[in-house]
Amino acid sequence: MMKSFTSKMAMPAGVRSFSTTRAANMKIVAALYDDPTTGYPPKYARDDIPKIDKYQDGQTAPTPSAIDFNPGDLLGCVSGELGLRKFLESQGHTYVVTSDKDGPNSRLSKELVDADVVISQPFWPAYITKQLMDSAPKLKMCLTAGIGSDHIDLQEACKRKITVAEITYCNSESVAEHVVMMILGLVRNYIPSYQQVVNGGWNIADCVQRAYDVEGMNVGTIAAGRIGLGVLKRLAPFHCKLHYTDRHRLPKEVEEKYNLTYHATPQEMVKVCDVVTINCPLHPETEHMFNAKMIASMKRGAYIVNTARGKICDRDEIAKALRSGQLAGYAGDVWFPQPAPQDHPWRTMPWHAMTPHTSGTTLSAQTRYAAGVREVLECFFASKPIRNEYLVAQNGKLAGVGAHSYSEGNATGGSEEAAKFKRQ
Repeated sequence: MMKSFTSKMAMPAGVRSFSTTRAANMKIVAALYDDPTTGYPPKYARDDIPKIDKYQDGQTAPTPSAIDFNPGDLLGCVSGELGLRKFLESQGHTYVVTSDKDGPNSRLSKELVDADVVISQPFWPAYITKQLMDSAPKLKMCLTAGIGSDHIDLQEACKRKITVAEITYCNSESVAEHVVMMILGLVRNYIPSYQQVVNGGWNIADCVQRAYDVEGMNVGTIAAGRIGLGVLKRLAPFHCKLHYTDRHRLPKEVEEKYNLTYHATPQEMVKVCDVVTINCPLHPETEHMFNAKMIASMKRGAYIVNTARGKICDRDEIAKALRSGQLAGYAGDVWFPQPAPQDHPWRTMPWHAMTPHTSGTTLSAQTRYAAGVREVLECFFASKPIRNEYLVAQNGKLAGVGAHSYSEGNATGGSEEAAKFKRQ
């Protein structure tokens, strides 16, 4: 059951709202995922988390003027509110938080009609389509609490001069760790082996008949940005043969340090790889990149790990390739749409290691992206420049990280299917 809280009046389930006694300046609406089924945690498995001040490339972690939460708290759900309640209330703004995000009768759709800012997450995306923008004439900013703003119609946002921002690098290392975990899980056949123990079994042959070493395998990444390069760095000690393709080639010294082989196109790279990890943004140029033709060109028995975006792969072709044996395994945490309907073929296809979209929303990552959201809002309210690395679109065109990583267009088509998801 969804948990709800109110400040002054009863609100529908899954919604948390507050306003101040002073005249509110702006209305901010956030779409966050549901609370734990057991309720908001009274305590956590650990007492603290490591403090990260600077990322691997030298970029500083978010630097808001203050934070109103304990690092390591669960912030990405409805009750967590991204730790923004006290800050926004003190500024005189109205803040609505809901997990009810899909369909024309959703709380999100109803609240957006007079909203100035909408906050969403890649893990529980509010699909900001042209239709939603049509209903929200005051909308000035779409802010992603995380990385990846493909759930927003960027072409339409540019047309309307709506600012789009995300918290670049806040969870890149989190996702890179998840990718390596999933590669090892597939290649070593971990999940069926674990299930042997849970089910009371001990048949070693059942476990190892699909288990291999990753050592010596050709592993390639589609895109070698912060996440893709982070994966390659982590795999170097495993003595794999490492490959990458990216429209921005890495410096020669980086290629030499990690013994990387560059390929001009994804099509060229996947032919030689035993494992392919997808780490590129979703935009019209990458939508359904892994179609029947691409998958057929791969080595028989290859593995795919996709923590980028589900729509980069044709979902039916992935399931078909696993059933035929063309692919030996598929893992990832990204689906299209999200949440995935119960009849999504990836839930039941063989040899998969799928999870809900969790790789970038660890408690460690939540601390960083919640702080980053506050930093962006502080700049926005004060009419100060937002960090260039956080900008996706501004003043009617792609900007900052958006100009580097995206192409203008719309990748939200079909997102209405998310309304089919039924909470258990």
